[in-house]
Amino acid sequence: MAFPHLQQPSFLLASLKADTINKPFAQRCQDLVKVIEDFPAKELHAIFPWLVESIFGSLDGLLIGWNLRSLQGRVSPVEFSIAMEFLDPGGPMMKLVYKLQAEDYKFDFPVSYLPGPVKASIQEHMVPDSPLYHNKVQFPPTGGLGLNLALNPFEYYMFFFALSLITQKPLPGALHVRTSDCAYFILVDRYLSWFLPTEGSVLPLLSSSPGGPSPSPAPRTPAMPFASYGLHHPSLLKRHISHQTSVNADPASHEIWRSETLLQVFVEMWLHHYSLEMYQKMQSPHAKESFTPTEEHVLVVRLLIKHLHAFSNSLKPEQVSPSAHSHATSPLEEFKRAAVPRFVQQKLYLFLQHCFGHWPLDASFRAVLEMWLSYLQPWRYAPEKQPQSSDGQARCVSERWAPFVQENLLLYTKLFVGFLRRALRTDLVSPKNALMVFRVAKVFAQPSLAEMIQKGEQLFLEPELVIPHRQHRLFTAPTVTGSILSSWPPAVTDTSFKVKSHVYSLEGQDCKYTPMFGPDVRTLVLRLAQLITQAKQTAKSISDQCGESTASRPFLSWLGFYLSDTNSSYPANDLDDMGQDSIRKTDEYLEKALEYLCQMFRLSEAQLAQLTLALGTAQGENGKKQLPDCIVGEDGLILTPLGRYQIINGLRKFDIEYQGDSELQPIRSYEIASLVRLLFRLSSTINQRFAGQMQALCSRADFLGRFCRYHLMEPGLTDKHLLSPVGQGRAASRARGPRLSLRFLGSYRTLLTLLLAFFVASLFRVGPLPCALLLVLGYFLYAAAMTLLTEQGKLHQP
Repeated sequence: MAFPHLQQPSFLLASLKADTINKPFAQRCQDLVKVIEDFPAKELHAIFPWLVESIFGSLDGLLIGWNLRSLQGRVSPVEFSIAMEFLDPGGPMMKLVYKLQAEDYKFDFPVSYLPGPVKASIQEHMVPDSPLYHNKVQFPPTGGLGLNLALNPFEYYMFFFALSLITQKPLPGALHVRTSDCAYFILVDRYLSWFLPTEGSVLPLLSSSPGGPSPSPAPRTPAMPFASYGLHHPSLLKRHISHQTSVNADPASHEIWRSETLLQVFVEMWLHHYSLEMYQKMQSPHAKESFTPTEEHVLVVRLLIKHLHAFSNSLKPEQVSPSAHSHATSPLEEFKRAAVPRFVQQKLYLFLQHCFGHWPLDASFRAVLEMWLSYLQPWRYAPEKQPQSSDGQARCVSERWAPFVQENLLLYTKLFVGFLRRALRTDLVSPKNALMVFRVAKVFAQPSLAEMIQKGEQLFLEPELVIPHRQHRLFTAPTVTGSILSSWPPAVTDTSFKVKSHVYSLEGQDCKYTPMFGPDVRTLVLRLAQLITQAKQTAKSISDQCGESTASRPFLSWLGFYLSDTNSSYPANDLDDMGQDSIRKTDEYLEKALEYLCQMFRLSEAQLAQLTLALGTAQGENGKKQLPDCIVGEDGLILTPLGRYQIINGLRKFDIEYQGDSELQPIRSYEIASLVRLLFRLSSTINQRFAGQMQALCSRADFLGRFCRYHLMEPGLTDKHLLSPVGQGRAASRARGPRLSLRFLGSYRTLLTLLLAFFVASLFRVGPLPCALLLVLGYFLYAAAMTLLTEQGKLHQP
């Protein structure tokens, strides 16, 4: 694309907008690369907001942009490759960002599209806690509309990139797209790897020309000193920028601002949707949800957490020790220590609390669960891997992780209790739900982890000692001067103070802590153990029932004369879709989960057996005939809370069967509606006209009478189960007279079988009429044999 030398940037913008309509995607990207290389920042800054919006979509979700969340390499390889190259952290778009950054341009970002707590705080003229917003709020002039943030180009670009995960609604065809294969997910991973590197102490430098690299410029005018990362301390960014006295200073001092900005933007846009006050209000059952994350959102947050653990754990052993703080370390190394506790912990805790309390009780919760478990196991992302023991047992959690466990106590204990409450409301017969219980039990049963959690609880519950130099300290994060992480004395009282500070900062000063290994939680664990045992028995019953029904299916069922049982003892669930293998997996998951829970909470087999008997979970004969837990009232059976739980989750049910006129049952999905109605009218006419003759035939005592009774008589209600388990004396037998039923001819399966028989006969050169006669003769022979054996069956009973 050849552009003339333009004096007005608006001409360049108009030309690019026209190209979006007239040129293909690949050509537009090539033109943009040339524009970024050839035009000065003065002209490029006018197209920058439009370009960012055209890529990531508008904040109101009306413009889709490049639709990065649905763009996949295997579906659209050319577009995918071009987009990834253009948006790469070392690509043309980032060159444009740094080109504008060098000139200190600012771009307005509307406050109305920020997360709820941030927007509310700014609208109330209060500066949010995050340093990201300090000195950026632009109040409108008199009569103006709306508040804006004045952002530098890098911030503006990252704000749009992060918010596109939330503001852009997926297209209908994108519902089955695998998130990890999408361009957006891969870009998040690339940005994290570039700006939060796990190797080295300096960020990669962007090459602005073939001649050599030049670092991306830091903001020229620092904002007010950062006053909070959960601590009152000066910002890494501002401190290092303000002390730049030499051009030959550590290059990381120029680059650390990008790492801080990226992490803060991701955390604010993806996690900061719930404040502590909002979370406390959400505990009310009448509260309305302000923001509901999607499964894709959760998967991206999990990617962030995994990378942050790897980023923080990339510190060398000598840099992790407290004495290392006094030595000269790079800003990036200091940032690695601060990343998780200062930026992520509180907002992630509130985010997870909301998900645990409001996420649907279905298998999609697995994404939230794995995000939580990823945060709880930073040792999985450490460079050194402890070898697994020779006996196949899980790896022992090293003592070096005890401070992390203690300083994140609530994310282990309170969220574990939240998961227990969810598990008690789910169908544990489902393999997907059983797998989630197994995953949590396996993680918490890792050797030494339970002891670390217990130690953290002991430190929190330890009475506060009255020490003169600590009397003035409230349970908030301590003030730090100098280094972002001050060394803490190894005394137990200081460790206890850190744990208390963590709990009170996340839950408030008046929180009531429920110990994870206390009696209340132990009761919940016993209830879960009881339900696991019950779910295992139910899965076995379903397996036995499936085997019996398959073995007892008559031969003629393969010819279409046997209809499926519409009164099955168990409702359908995902076991029906996956069969015996699924039942086996469910049993394995639940067996191991129960073993892990017994190991963690030291439950004995005697306790489990006693609880099982006390709660009445022992199954009835063959494990299938026991009713839901209920009591007998004046009007019949009344369900207990346990009985309601059993019915909702399909663990038990009343054995209710259809007991009306079999001819008037609702038309099934395997039947032709119009044909069923026609056959009903035909059979009704025959039954009315020949009722006397059929009665006389069925009254005969000879073979003909037995043959007619076999086909024309229907058992009375006295031969069926009653609708209610109580009140049997109220039921009355209503035996019907002999009648003809032709409904079985309205079944797709029956008609298909007949067509198949005629087709096979034609292969042997047997005409339709002889074939029909053979079928009738064969049926009469079969019916005669059945008549001699029994008078109870009815061959075409629906």
